[in-house]
Amino acid sequence: MSTALRAAVSVAMLVGFYVLGLLQLALVGWLIYEIWAHSHSAGAAKLSWLLLAAVGAVLVGLWKAIRAQPGEPEGLLLGPEQAPDLWRTVREMAAEAGTRAPDEIRLVPEVNAAVSEDTKALGLIAGTRRLYLGMPLLQTFTVDQLRSVIAHELGHYSGSHTRLSAVAYRGRAAMHETLSRVGKWNVFGWVFKGYGMLYLLVSNAVTRRQEFEADQVSVRVAGVEAAVSAMRELPVVDTAWDFYFGRYVAYGWEHGYAPDDIFGGFGQLYAARTEELARLRDEEPDSETSRWDTHPAIGVRIEAMRALPPVQHAPDRRPASSLLHLDGAGLALQAAVVDFGPRTVLPWADFTAASIIAVQQRRADQVFRSAARLLGVQEAGLADIFDLVAADRLGELTADLMDDLITLAAVRSGAARWQHSWSAPARLTDVHGQPVDYAEIAKLAVSPATVGEARQRLAAIGIHVEAARVVETKATASGSDVIGAMANVRIDEQEHDLILLDRGFLFVPAPNSTSEGEQRLHQLLSNNDPAVLAQHYRFVPYEEVTGARITKAVPINAELDLHGGATVSIKERWSSDQLGKSRDTLEAVLNRINGRAE
Repeated sequence: MSTALRAAVSVAMLVGFYVLGLLQLALVGWLIYEIWAHSHSAGAAKLSWLLLAAVGAVLVGLWKAIRAQPGEPEGLLLGPEQAPDLWRTVREMAAEAGTRAPDEIRLVPEVNAAVSEDTKALGLIAGTRRLYLGMPLLQTFTVDQLRSVIAHELGHYSGSHTRLSAVAYRGRAAMHETLSRVGKWNVFGWVFKGYGMLYLLVSNAVTRRQEFEADQVSVRVAGVEAAVSAMRELPVVDTAWDFYFGRYVAYGWEHGYAPDDIFGGFGQLYAARTEELARLRDEEPDSETSRWDTHPAIGVRIEAMRALPPVQHAPDRRPASSLLHLDGAGLALQAAVVDFGPRTVLPWADFTAASIIAVQQRRADQVFRSAARLLGVQEAGLADIFDLVAADRLGELTADLMDDLITLAAVRSGAARWQHSWSAPARLTDVHGQPVDYAEIAKLAVSPATVGEARQRLAAIGIHVEAARVVETKATASGSDVIGAMANVRIDEQEHDLILLDRGFLFVPAPNSTSEGEQRLHQLLSNNDPAVLAQHYRFVPYEEVTGARITKAVPINAELDLHGGATVSIKERWSSDQLGKSRDTLEAVLNRINGRAE
């Protein structure tokens, strides 16, 4: 089957999705007519209402999807006057690919490139063409590699792959909106879910074939070596991008800080981590393709590229950044797409130091709050911890944890600081830039017999234990991740949705009806930051729980004992919805609390 015919089948199936909705409406109308033709009882009214409610959820989703419009184009618009070399390259390649050049080039903050086209009349009338280029590609690729990526995207234009993008958008929106509104017991929803899975199989097969066709254009216009090189480099850049945000940006971002040059930082990391990147390049690309994938596996695509007739091209190994002034573009993109909110924006060296200190303070605060409860005071700090160790009242405290507390005191005292690095993790140094290590003193500080000596040694090097004190006297959900969610769980005999965070239980009041519990959970979590929800609803941190008892296994019933003597009861209902395997997660959390209490 040709790609064009596959695409036509895909569009026909999208139309069929709407037709299926109309047929279900007609069926419900006929069923209601037959019900009332034979009965006028209360049962007939109830059954009619259930049928209308079931098909109504489907029709509301379809109606919203019909009215849906693609959002405004994303990214930073680059005009010919801002990036003349890039525009010249794209126009030359469009001519070689035999297609009209894009009307816009937009810079986007992702490891990707894409094209779109605003068409009308089912793709018969051409519209605005846009080429989206990922900033990380311009920072890491050579000109050859970038030409290959651009040629691939232009191949989607020459193959008319974008002509039906508006239709595809509405169709996928219809499916998403409709299926998100039907409950798991809605029979009409079962039909749509089955149809939706069939459509995805057909649609994804079409897009995989289109990727092969676009790869052919890439090889013809940019050359096979450039195409293969770009294909192998993409997963390397993607891994580095994820590492960068996970290890360098995320911690500070969650604690209210932001770096002053987000995209510039990635470029510096990529230039510094040469050994790690070389190891990634040595890995063989994946060759496994699932029928649910929208793109063929990279290994399969490379094999297909090498099988094409070779085309000679003069190599251009200049950095792709030579086509664009990246410093100005990176900051302009940051201004266009990054919302810092109330975060404090800092230079990279200060941002890294502030991020690490914030993480250490949060961990220390949990220890300090425990010490405050033990002492019966409002606030505590490292000096109080030392006193508790000396009095042999603290119980077991690991040397590693004490090392973290001493490090915090050293930084707060001005005796040490965190030094930023792109090539390695940040390191702790003294004021002269020399590495420091407090592990030996930490071992002394956890023993009643030697804690006094530890205090003296710290004072001798300018570390004041009084400098490390609690900041958050009450545990919060700031920076928490959701690990589970259950709808319609009775908390102290009141209906709630239970949100499980990695730092505690969050109880959100819920309606008595369990018919749309899963949908309600999805909406609640997709539209709200858990930390904000915890500010408005009841939040019970795990550290406030002294014990947990599972009183019934299925449906799960449990009791939580809190500091101060209060008890919280949790009762799952037989009809409670859950996201994923949240019930198993809840059981694991309760068992972990039990183990900690014992």
